[in-house]
Amino acid sequence: MPTDIAFLAIAEAHQMYHWLPAALELARRPDVRVSVLSPSDHLLDLIGSYDPDARLARVRLRRPPSRRDSLFHQPSRLATLLLNHRRILRFPVIVTTEISSAWLRHVPGFASLMIHMKHGAGDREGGYKKRHADFDLTLVGGDKDKRRLIARGLGTTDNVRIGGYAKFELKAQRRRFFSDDKPVLLYNPHFDAALSSWVNHGPAVLAALESLEDWNVIIAPHAKLAQRVPPIVSNAPHIRVDMGSRHSIDMSYTVSADVYLGDVSSQVYEFLIEPRPCIFLNLDRRDASGEDFAHWRLGQIIEAADALPTALAQAAGLQPRFLALQEAAMRDSIDLSPIPASHRQADIILDFLKGAA
Repeated sequence: MPTDIAFLAIAEAHQMYHWLPAALELARRPDVRVSVLSPSDHLLDLIGSYDPDARLARVRLRRPPSRRDSLFHQPSRLATLLLNHRRILRFPVIVTTEISSAWLRHVPGFASLMIHMKHGAGDREGGYKKRHADFDLTLVGGDKDKRRLIARGLGTTDNVRIGGYAKFELKAQRRRFFSDDKPVLLYNPHFDAALSSWVNHGPAVLAALESLEDWNVIIAPHAKLAQRVPPIVSNAPHIRVDMGSRHSIDMSYTVSADVYLGDVSSQVYEFLIEPRPCIFLNLDRRDASGEDFAHWRLGQIIEAADALPTALAQAAGLQPRFLALQEAAMRDSIDLSPIPASHRQADIILDFLKGAA
């Protein structure tokens, strides 16, 4: 009998890139059957675009009443689980990148094994929730997440395994988004209202970006922030705003920019796949000494939006002092083994299932 594994795709499209390489690799293995379950036709179509050989069985779940189907706005995860739990629990193994699915454990007769693939590699404390402990196996990108999950009692040395960062296997190619050769600044504000540089300081940040006539600027908020705030609008010819497209989630911008500007988004680690200058906005003048802001040690920190031009002018000259720090942080956050992450993740999952049999 083949091993039946279901990947539960009930989150927004940006999470897909973290699990899809492993799903495709598992589907190539003998005696493994992989299904992808989602309430979104658009998301299933995007998944299909990376699966030309149709190795994955795409299963359309019932969709609760909500706004139109979109890659960036999915219906309530709990509502989707309630509507579809009988269908989901037919699968003996469920893999997901979100933690709402831990609710399934409360369904009478629940017997599936649940595997969590932690998406992102950021430092924010909000990335560690009690529900992380409800999974039988957790795959993380590197030592940092393993260490922190165990320290918080959310996993053990046995059930938290390092599998690398498979999203890098699907990253877009570097490309030009502007017609001239000016350097490109990527501004990537996070969705956490308590920490986001955009939520409380948007007008000041936008004014500073519009003043940068010697730079091209890409404003690409985290997908969740883009759905929660009014559209960011600028008429400045050197500014490109993306409130949600494939480019905003497939690393098109992080591989194509010359400098990163942000706050607490884990995308800084996707940008640092190639070490480059980073600038962090501490506009609320927070104490940045804790783990939440560990990545702020990897570049300049500015406390006023109008300090941005000066920070950019000295970014290249200051980069050598941050290079070793960036490389060390990447080694701690993401295990960049020569073995593809998707292969390691597939091996970890199959070895775990053999042990659980």
